[in-house]
Amino acid sequence: MKYESVIGLEVHVELKTKTKIFCGCSTEFGAEPNTHVCPVCLGLPGVLPVLNKEVLHFAVKAGLALHCDILPYSKFDRKNYYYPDLPKNFQTSQFDLPICKGGYVDIEVNGEQRRIHLTRIHMEEDAGKLVHSGGSIDTADSSCVDYNRTGVPLLEIVGEPELRSGEEARAYLEKLRSILQYLGVSDCRLEEGSMRCDANISVRPVGSDKLGTKTELKNINSFSGVQKGIEYEAVRQAQILEEGGTIQQCTRGWDDAKGVTFLQRVKEGDSDYRYFPEPDLIPIEVSPEYIEEVRKELPEMPDARKKRFMDELGLPEYDANLLTLEKQTADYFEDVVKCGVDAKTASNWMLGEFAKILNENGVGAVDSPVQPAALAELLQLIAKNTISGKIAKKVLPEMWKSGKSANDVVKEQGLVQITDTGALEELVKKIIEANPQSVADYKAGKKKAIGFLVGQIMKETKGRANPGVVNELLTKNLQ
Repeated sequence: MKYESVIGLEVHVELKTKTKIFCGCSTEFGAEPNTHVCPVCLGLPGVLPVLNKEVLHFAVKAGLALHCDILPYSKFDRKNYYYPDLPKNFQTSQFDLPICKGGYVDIEVNGEQRRIHLTRIHMEEDAGKLVHSGGSIDTADSSCVDYNRTGVPLLEIVGEPELRSGEEARAYLEKLRSILQYLGVSDCRLEEGSMRCDANISVRPVGSDKLGTKTELKNINSFSGVQKGIEYEAVRQAQILEEGGTIQQCTRGWDDAKGVTFLQRVKEGDSDYRYFPEPDLIPIEVSPEYIEEVRKELPEMPDARKKRFMDELGLPEYDANLLTLEKQTADYFEDVVKCGVDAKTASNWMLGEFAKILNENGVGAVDSPVQPAALAELLQLIAKNTISGKIAKKVLPEMWKSGKSANDVVKEQGLVQITDTGALEELVKKIIEANPQSVADYKAGKKKAIGFLVGQIMKETKGRANPGVVNELLTKNLQ
């Protein structure tokens, strides 16, 4: 029997506020354990929470960008459960009246456009973090709790079970991250845990409209982990059904090193959380005027920017899509083009050599020591035939390392391209004389033989000879 996957994602996104959701403690990442805490976020007796108004602002902004309905009346609730990193023994969240309902995210996979609908977006507080000795709960002999993350504001974005593969789930997450980064409401750094994903997965016979029993993969913090975890879990469930077994509704983890999911606990239902309205926080009322004010703040979104890059700058869809996935990359690219560089040339370098050096150093475009004007200067040297593209690939790493301009690197290292035909003529004749076999091959109709001769000249000049001039001179002297 053939099965299809049914996948719904719950994405938790830490908001980029300076202080926590219900107190004034810092949200800065990486501080010493338990230094960004106070009686409110530790849930000590007698304290009262106060909603950070920027959290509401960011929630409405995200909801509008994701085409949600903003509810004029919403409230907070207590979600009751015990876990060592939850000092109050309940999480302040939203249940039946969230801030946003509905909405959608458009994705493209293998050339097919799909619209994935949202159920809701709600505000809540984050829990703390367990730190296990040895780095793994399976092998740890002790665990400590860091409460710095407790009370950091979260948006939980709940999607409908409309995804059908791990690849679609990855595309959905990448698009969601892109939108939230453009809005400036979150940095969505998966490696820091500011974007985390729970995946609800079930399988059913192809053609059926009945949902199967789901399992939930918790807190996956990489796009590849989400894709691989979903793909593994779908196969695991299908095999159980094929063998006549039943799927147990449960929470499972993803072991990236082993490439398998593993049982964590039997899944709780909503009734197990004993939700009730949070008595210490008043309901939230949002006016139509406030919603329109926030709507006016929305920036140009990724899809609109992609279309503009194609329509106004003439970029292929492939280039425009990659350049607009991250706002910082798109901003950097536009700054390079504004310096007078051809858009396609800038795109080729941004997606090629520049992307390579960013990846090697583990930084984004915004943190590059080579700023847009400096990269533009390098590309303009190529356009003016001052240096070749091959030489430019050697200049860029030196600019990165030294902080020097392209002009300075080229002058100091004597890399200016040789374009003078008189200076190259004697060298061309010398290379022709030294390689009679290649000359014979060329005259016998093997036109590729000229490439070897060009290579010899480039070697002699250490890559400084203008390839176009060299080709012209060789063609003339080989007649």
